[in-house]
Amino acid sequence: MTTHLSPTAARRVFYLLSTTRWLPVGFVVGIFTLVARERGLSVEQITLYMTAQGIMVFLLELPTSGFADVLGRKPVLIAAGLVNIVAGFAYLFAQSFWTFALAAGLMGVYRALDSGPLEAWYVDTVHEREPGADVHRAMSIQGVLVGVGMGGGALVSGALVAWHPFTQSSALLLPIQVFVALCVVHLVATLALLHETPRSEGRLGTRLASSVRETPTAIRDGLGLLRSNAVLRNLVLVELFWVTGMMAYETLMPLRLAELLGSETRAGVWMGPAAAGGWALFSFGSWLGGRLADRFGLVRAAILGRVVNGLGVVVMGLVLGPAALLVAYLFTYTMHGAASPAYTGLMHREASSKNRATVLSMSSLVMQAGGAVTGPLLGQLAARTSISTAMVVAGVVSIVGFVCFLPARGRERALKASASAPVA
Repeated sequence: MTTHLSPTAARRVFYLLSTTRWLPVGFVVGIFTLVARERGLSVEQITLYMTAQGIMVFLLELPTSGFADVLGRKPVLIAAGLVNIVAGFAYLFAQSFWTFALAAGLMGVYRALDSGPLEAWYVDTVHEREPGADVHRAMSIQGVLVGVGMGGGALVSGALVAWHPFTQSSALLLPIQVFVALCVVHLVATLALLHETPRSEGRLGTRLASSVRETPTAIRDGLGLLRSNAVLRNLVLVELFWVTGMMAYETLMPLRLAELLGSETRAGVWMGPAAAGGWALFSFGSWLGGRLADRFGLVRAAILGRVVNGLGVVVMGLVLGPAALLVAYLFTYTMHGAASPAYTGLMHREASSKNRATVLSMSSLVMQAGGAVTGPLLGQLAARTSISTAMVVAGVVSIVGFVCFLPARGRERALKASASAPVA
């Protein structure tokens, strides 16, 4: 048993903590990249230092998810919140390639800790009262709230950069300072609102020692599930293709905008409203994705969202002006939101209470590791050709990932055929 909260009460906590978790991120959409560029790093160096985040996620994702499954979700989320605050301070004071790499590495530790426990806590709470219930509607609403939080944060961030009240420092630093403050708020909210029954009896030290012993088993079981479950294995591989496209609209987009506008600060001002609009449309896309999943099924909705999202990335690479780039960016983020509820629902179908956080973390691990590999490759491609060319290539790779949904589609068809077959 995870908690004594009712599904309705747990849903409220899930929605609130999802909002406080993502609101701070809205303040730094594109800002970390622009600060690094302003402080003298090249495009290749920026995409390279970011690999530190992916490397740390790769090393820690499954062990930390095992802790979450064995020790409990709340302790891991608290540790994640603390590391996130330290990472924010590291970005504030980073001046060189290696200090930015350190900040990215800390952010990778945070991502590894944060990936999965909150969703796993909510889904397990629902399944205590409603075993096997689909949760894609709640994930759809969560996506809306994430989009609203991210969009609101990004809009205020752009206004802060334009306002620039502290002229003795870069206009790009104030959003990072606000990011750190809001991360503290999220940590306090997690401590106060997330209630969880310990997974085993005894003191924290005893439970931690037990977790250390049991974590390898949880990881081994999760990896074994990938070997034995072709549907889950391919769903996890989707992330490898998708993250390639995501690198274009999260990392290359601010650099392309600065290139078109001729200034990192001007790009920072534009990125605020652009990211706000993008995340507002992400919210709409998440709502739309939930409706599409109800209408067409999870698999077809996920394929549609991923393919059209990749097409949006290709268009971003082909446009020639800042206004057209922003329009393509907004469309791409809409489809980013539309694909998420169905994909998340498919992942939860393949997981159980014992391995849910581990399964979700395996997906995140592939995404982060894929980003650590494709990011520098796209950076080198951009340096040798152009940022636009790198964007087009990223979009094409993202589209190809639709083939990884085909095993899930085959299973869905088989289940429908079995359900409709006449009983002898």
